[in-house]
Amino acid sequence: MKLFRSCSTLSLVTRHLSLVTKVAVVLVTCHLSLVTAFAQRDYFTPEEVELIRDAQQIDQRIDLLVKLIDRRFSAAGIDVGAAKVISKDSDTWGSLTGSRSDYLLDIKRIMQKAIDDIDNLSERPDSMVIDPNDPQKKDKKPKGFGDLFPKAVRSLAAAATRWKPPLTTALPATKDEKDRGSILDSIDMCDEIIASVAKLPAEVKKEKH
Repeated sequence: MKLFRSCSTLSLVTRHLSLVTKVAVVLVTCHLSLVTAFAQRDYFTPEEVELIRDAQQIDQRIDLLVKLIDRRFSAAGIDVGAAKVISKDSDTWGSLTGSRSDYLLDIKRIMQKAIDDIDNLSERPDSMVIDPNDPQKKDKKPKGFGDLFPKAVRSLAAAATRWKPPLTTALPATKDEKDRGSILDSIDMCDEIIASVAKLPAEVKKEKH
């Protein structure tokens, strides 16, 4: 201990310069990390961001995210049995730009967002937003968490059931490891989504009069 405390002036200067160098390296590294983060590709178009912001009710939000995922599948050239995308819809949804690899990663990210939105609401049911302008509630009793949450989960599960087979088919023909990773992650999420339906209360079928 005494040996290090009684070091020479030259040693102190050297240590000081070494410390300054280390701090400079850390600052440069942090700066480059921030630049990389901001340079990452947005996986929503500006128009889609606005649509998501407006779709606060959980069933509407999930239906919208399903549509956005279907758009990426179409752009990637993968048929998932969704409604055909009409070119004039670009005014509403925005134009998609990117490569097949980009779209596969988008699919994974948007699917994860849908899962996160459902999980977050399941933990905080009181935070659910009810859209007062929902056309489905006209002249009907307003629906709450018990109605809309299961509806959202089943809607996402129905979509995941469509998505999984084409993803499984696309996997063997995909050679790029990054793309394979996106596909495998999406398949795993499809399984997770489909399995989640079993956790819901039994669906009550309406009697026909």
